[in-house]
Amino acid sequence: MKINIDEMLQWSGAVFIIAGHSLNAMGPGVYPWNILAFFVGTIAFLLWAIRVVNKPQLLVNIVALSIGILGIVKAFG
Repeated sequence: MKINIDEMLQWSGAVFIIAGHSLNAMGPGVYPWNILAFFVGTIAFLLWAIRVVNKPQLLVNIVALSIGILGIVKAFG
């Protein structure tokens, strides 16, 4: 069985983004885990976007990563 790195990055990103949304739905008690889940998912999708040269997705992930970094700094100060 051949491992497709692009598929792995997309699915990993999807799982972590879904985890972030699920944690958000649980309320403030899960903070900062929701921010970390979004951050990891965004990194996975950013790496995928770079590999497949998907410029719109790359831009979305750069912006999301910037916002995520602010959230992490705020959470862990």
